[in-house]
Amino acid sequence: MSDHAHPTQARSRARALGTRWLGIGLATVISVVTLGLGVTGRLNLYISPESVWFACAAAVVTLAGAIWSCTLPLGEEGDHGHDHGHGTDADAEPSPRRSLALVGTVTGGVVASGVVIAALVLPPASLSVELAMSRVGEQTALFAGADDVTLGVADTATFGVGDWASVFATATNTAAYDGKTVTLTGFVTPTDADGVNLTRLVITHCVIDAQPATLPVTIDAGEFDTGQWVEVEGTVKADADGSLHVEPTTVTAIDEPQDPYEY
Repeated sequence: MSDHAHPTQARSRARALGTRWLGIGLATVISVVTLGLGVTGRLNLYISPESVWFACAAAVVTLAGAIWSCTLPLGEEGDHGHDHGHGTDADAEPSPRRSLALVGTVTGGVVASGVVIAALVLPPASLSVELAMSRVGEQTALFAGADDVTLGVADTATFGVGDWASVFATATNTAAYDGKTVTLTGFVTPTDADGVNLTRLVITHCVIDAQPATLPVTIDAGEFDTGQWVEVEGTVKADADGSLHVEPTTVTAIDEPQDPYEY
Protein backbone atom coordinates (compact mmCIF):
# COMPACT_ATOMS: atom_id res chain seq x y z
CA MET A 1 0.00 0.00 0.00
CA SER A 2 1.39 3.41 -0.98
CA ASP A 3 2.16 6.19 1.49
CA HIS A 4 -0.56 8.25 -0.22
CA ALA A 5 -3.19 5.75 0.86
CA HIS A 6 -2.60 6.41 4.57
CA PRO A 7 -3.52 10.16 4.50
CA THR A 8 -6.52 9.31 2.32
CA GLN A 9 -7.74 6.69 4.78
CA ALA A 10 -7.16 9.09 7.68
CA ARG A 11 -9.25 11.78 5.96
CA SER A 12 -11.98 9.27 5.21
CA ARG A 13 -12.03 8.10 8.82
CA ALA A 14 -12.14 11.69 10.08
CA ARG A 15 -15.06 12.46 7.75
CA ALA A 16 -16.85 9.32 8.92
CA LEU A 17 -16.36 10.24 12.58
CA GLY A 18 -17.57 13.79 11.94
CA THR A 19 -20.63 12.52 10.09
CA ARG A 20 -21.44 10.10 12.88
CA TRP A 21 -21.12 12.81 15.53
CA LEU A 22 -23.33 15.25 13.59
CA GLY A 23 -25.97 12.57 13.19
CA ILE A 24 -25.91 9.87 15.83
CA GLY A 25 -23.84 11.74 18.42
CA LEU A 26 -25.90 14.91 18.62
CA ALA A 27 -29.19 12.99 18.41
CA THR A 28 -28.10 10.78 21.30
CA VAL A 29 -27.05 13.68 23.52
CA ILE A 30 -30.22 15.65 22.79
CA SER A 31 -32.33 12.57 23.57
CA VAL A 32 -30.53 12.01 26.87
CA VAL A 33 -30.94 15.69 27.84
CA THR A 34 -34.65 15.57 26.94
CA LEU A 35 -35.23 12.43 28.99
CA GLY A 36 -33.25 13.85 31.92
CA LEU A 37 -35.34 17.02 31.93
CA GLY A 38 -38.51 14.97 31.62
CA VAL A 39 -37.64 12.68 34.54
CA THR A 40 -36.71 15.62 36.80
CA GLY A 41 -39.86 17.55 35.87
CA ARG A 42 -37.91 20.45 34.33
CA LEU A 43 -38.92 19.85 30.72
CA ASN A 44 -42.03 21.96 31.30
CA LEU A 45 -39.73 24.98 31.54
CA TYR A 46 -39.52 24.73 27.76
CA ILE A 47 -42.71 23.04 26.54
CA SER A 48 -46.31 22.59 27.64
CA PRO A 49 -46.87 19.74 30.14
CA GLU A 50 -49.26 18.14 27.65
CA SER A 51 -46.36 17.77 25.20
CA VAL A 52 -43.85 16.30 27.66
CA TRP A 53 -44.93 12.70 27.07
CA PHE A 54 -44.61 13.12 23.29
CA ALA A 55 -41.13 14.68 23.57
CA CYS A 56 -39.95 11.89 25.89
CA ALA A 57 -41.40 9.20 23.61
CA ALA A 58 -39.67 10.78 20.61
CA ALA A 59 -36.42 10.90 22.59
CA VAL A 60 -36.69 7.17 23.41
CA VAL A 61 -37.29 6.31 19.74
CA THR A 62 -34.38 8.53 18.67
CA LEU A 63 -32.10 7.00 21.29
CA ALA A 64 -33.02 3.48 20.20
CA GLY A 65 -32.32 4.39 16.57
CA ALA A 66 -29.00 5.96 17.50
CA ILE A 67 -27.93 2.85 19.42
CA TRP A 68 -28.89 0.65 16.49
CA SER A 69 -26.99 2.92 14.07
CA CYS A 70 -23.83 2.47 16.14
CA THR A 71 -23.81 -1.20 15.08
CA LEU A 72 -22.99 -0.11 11.52
CA PRO A 73 -19.30 -0.16 10.58
CA LEU A 74 -17.74 3.30 10.71
CA GLY A 75 -18.26 5.10 7.42
CA GLU A 76 -20.93 2.75 6.10
CA GLU A 77 -23.60 5.46 6.42
CA GLY A 78 -21.73 7.42 3.77
CA ASP A 79 -21.08 4.46 1.46
CA HIS A 80 -23.53 4.57 -1.44
CA GLY A 81 -21.98 1.71 -3.31
CA HIS A 82 -19.79 3.82 -5.60
CA ASP A 83 -16.20 2.91 -6.24
CA HIS A 84 -14.28 6.16 -6.41
CA GLY A 85 -10.92 4.49 -6.47
CA HIS A 86 -7.99 5.18 -4.20
CA GLY A 87 -5.94 8.33 -4.11
CA THR A 88 -7.98 10.17 -6.72
CA ASP A 89 -7.46 13.81 -7.58
CA ALA A 90 -10.72 14.64 -5.79
CA ASP A 91 -9.25 13.34 -2.54
CA ALA A 92 -5.89 14.97 -3.07
CA GLU A 93 -7.18 18.36 -4.19
CA PRO A 94 -10.71 19.13 -3.02
CA SER A 95 -12.80 21.28 -5.38
CA PRO A 96 -14.00 24.72 -4.23
CA ARG A 97 -17.53 23.35 -3.94
CA ARG A 98 -16.38 20.50 -1.73
CA SER A 99 -14.30 22.87 0.39
CA LEU A 100 -17.29 25.19 0.83
CA ALA A 101 -19.49 22.25 1.83
CA LEU A 102 -16.86 21.16 4.33
CA VAL A 103 -16.68 24.63 5.87
CA GLY A 104 -20.47 24.73 6.13
CA THR A 105 -20.59 21.29 7.72
CA VAL A 106 -17.89 22.11 10.25
CA THR A 107 -19.53 25.45 11.12
CA GLY A 108 -22.94 23.83 11.56
CA GLY A 109 -21.39 21.07 13.64
CA VAL A 110 -19.62 23.53 15.93
CA VAL A 111 -22.81 25.57 16.46
CA ALA A 112 -24.96 22.48 17.06
CA SER A 113 -22.35 21.00 19.40
CA GLY A 114 -22.17 24.28 21.32
CA VAL A 115 -25.93 24.31 21.81
CA VAL A 116 -25.92 20.72 23.05
CA ILE A 117 -22.96 21.31 25.39
CA ALA A 118 -24.66 24.43 26.75
CA ALA A 119 -27.78 22.36 27.45
CA LEU A 120 -25.64 19.90 29.39
CA VAL A 121 -23.60 22.47 31.33
CA LEU A 122 -26.10 25.27 32.00
CA PRO A 123 -28.92 24.59 34.48
CA PRO A 124 -32.45 24.86 33.07
CA ALA A 125 -34.02 28.18 33.94
CA SER A 126 -37.29 29.93 33.18
CA LEU A 127 -37.37 32.86 30.80
CA SER A 128 -40.44 34.42 32.42
CA VAL A 129 -39.17 37.87 33.37
CA GLU A 130 -36.85 38.27 30.39
CA LEU A 131 -39.52 37.33 27.85
CA ALA A 132 -42.22 39.40 29.49
CA MET A 133 -40.06 42.52 29.69
CA SER A 134 -38.89 42.11 26.09
CA ARG A 135 -42.50 41.94 24.90
CA VAL A 136 -43.89 44.86 26.86
CA GLY A 137 -46.29 46.79 24.66
CA GLU A 138 -46.61 44.06 22.03
CA GLN A 139 -50.07 43.30 20.70
CA THR A 140 -50.55 39.56 20.97
CA ALA A 141 -53.27 37.10 20.07
CA LEU A 142 -53.56 35.83 23.64
CA PHE A 143 -57.01 37.35 24.17
CA ALA A 144 -58.27 37.15 20.60
CA GLY A 145 -61.72 35.60 20.47
CA ALA A 146 -62.12 35.42 24.25
CA ASP A 147 -65.76 34.82 25.11
CA ASP A 148 -66.99 37.07 27.91
CA VAL A 149 -70.13 35.01 28.41
CA THR A 150 -68.13 31.83 28.98
CA LEU A 151 -65.76 33.58 31.36
CA GLY A 152 -68.70 35.12 33.20
CA VAL A 153 -70.25 31.78 34.12
CA ALA A 154 -66.96 30.11 35.01
CA ASP A 155 -65.79 29.57 38.56
CA THR A 156 -63.50 32.55 38.97
CA ALA A 157 -61.95 30.97 42.07
CA THR A 158 -59.90 28.80 39.72
CA PHE A 159 -58.73 31.68 37.53
CA GLY A 160 -55.04 32.38 37.14
CA VAL A 161 -53.36 35.53 35.87
CA GLY A 162 -53.99 34.56 32.25
CA ASP A 163 -57.70 33.95 32.84
CA TRP A 164 -58.17 37.23 34.65
CA ALA A 165 -56.15 39.05 32.01
CA SER A 166 -58.67 37.77 29.45
CA VAL A 167 -61.52 39.09 31.60
CA PHE A 168 -59.83 42.47 32.08
CA ALA A 169 -59.22 42.77 28.33
CA THR A 170 -62.63 41.69 27.03
CA ALA A 171 -65.31 42.14 29.72
CA THR A 172 -68.13 44.50 28.74
CA ASN A 173 -69.98 44.23 32.05
CA THR A 174 -67.10 44.83 34.44
CA ALA A 175 -69.45 45.36 37.38
CA ALA A 176 -70.16 41.60 37.30
CA TYR A 177 -66.60 40.98 38.50
CA ASP A 178 -66.42 43.73 41.11
CA GLY A 179 -65.63 42.26 44.51
CA LYS A 180 -64.46 38.85 43.26
CA THR A 181 -61.75 37.50 45.55
CA VAL A 182 -58.46 36.37 44.01
CA THR A 183 -55.29 34.60 45.03
CA LEU A 184 -52.75 35.02 42.27
CA THR A 185 -49.07 34.31 41.75
CA GLY A 186 -46.87 36.21 39.32
CA PHE A 187 -43.93 38.57 39.06
CA VAL A 188 -43.85 42.36 39.26
CA THR A 189 -43.44 44.45 36.12
CA PRO A 190 -43.80 48.22 35.70
CA THR A 191 -46.50 49.99 33.68
CA ASP A 192 -46.17 53.03 31.47
CA ALA A 193 -47.99 55.14 34.08
CA ASP A 194 -45.62 54.38 36.97
CA GLY A 195 -47.95 51.65 38.18
CA VAL A 196 -47.37 47.95 38.80
CA ASN A 197 -48.57 44.89 36.93
CA LEU A 198 -48.76 41.32 38.12
CA THR A 199 -47.40 39.34 35.18
CA ARG A 200 -47.28 35.71 34.13
CA LEU A 201 -46.25 34.09 30.85
CA VAL A 202 -48.88 31.92 29.18
CA ILE A 203 -47.64 29.27 26.76
CA THR A 204 -49.56 27.04 24.36
CA HIS A 205 -46.88 24.64 23.16
CA CYS A 206 -43.45 25.94 24.20
CA VAL A 207 -41.66 29.07 25.39
CA ILE A 208 -41.32 30.25 21.78
CA ASP A 209 -45.04 31.09 21.70
CA ALA A 210 -45.08 32.49 25.26
CA GLN A 211 -47.23 35.60 25.65
CA PRO A 212 -47.31 37.86 28.72
CA ALA A 213 -50.54 38.26 30.67
CA THR A 214 -50.66 41.30 32.95
CA LEU A 215 -53.02 42.60 35.63
CA PRO A 216 -52.85 46.09 37.13
CA VAL A 217 -52.39 45.82 40.88
CA THR A 218 -52.52 48.63 43.43
CA ILE A 219 -48.98 48.34 44.79
CA ASP A 220 -46.44 51.09 45.37
CA ALA A 221 -44.04 51.10 42.43
CA GLY A 222 -40.96 50.97 44.66
CA GLU A 223 -42.19 48.29 47.03
CA PHE A 224 -40.90 45.36 44.98
CA ASP A 225 -38.12 45.03 42.43
CA THR A 226 -39.02 44.30 38.83
CA GLY A 227 -39.11 40.55 38.37
CA GLN A 228 -39.83 39.76 42.02
CA TRP A 229 -42.30 36.90 42.35
CA VAL A 230 -45.22 37.63 44.68
CA GLU A 231 -48.46 36.05 45.85
CA VAL A 232 -51.34 38.49 45.84
CA GLU A 233 -54.54 38.03 47.82
CA GLY A 234 -57.27 40.58 47.32
CA THR A 235 -60.32 41.53 45.29
CA VAL A 236 -61.11 42.68 41.79
CA LYS A 237 -62.35 46.26 41.65
CA ALA A 238 -64.30 47.93 38.84
CA ASP A 239 -63.39 51.58 38.26
CA ALA A 240 -65.87 54.26 37.24
CA ASP A 241 -64.50 54.20 33.69
CA GLY A 242 -65.27 50.48 33.38
CA SER A 243 -61.71 49.25 33.77
CA LEU A 244 -60.69 46.58 36.27
CA HIS A 245 -57.77 46.27 38.66
CA VAL A 246 -56.75 44.11 41.60
CA GLU A 247 -56.92 45.67 45.05
CA PRO A 248 -54.65 43.54 47.25
CA THR A 249 -55.15 42.83 50.93
CA THR A 250 -51.77 41.06 51.21
CA VAL A 251 -48.77 40.89 48.90
CA THR A 252 -46.09 38.37 49.85
CA ALA A 253 -42.70 38.03 48.18
CA ILE A 254 -42.01 34.41 47.19
CA ASP A 255 -39.44 32.38 45.31
CA GLU A 256 -40.04 31.58 41.66
CA PRO A 257 -42.38 28.56 41.51
CA GLN A 258 -41.13 25.29 40.04
CA ASP A 259 -43.47 25.76 37.10
CA PRO A 260 -43.40 29.48 36.29
CA TYR A 261 -45.83 29.37 33.36
CA GLU A 262 -49.57 29.16 32.87
CA TYR A 263 -51.15 27.19 30.04
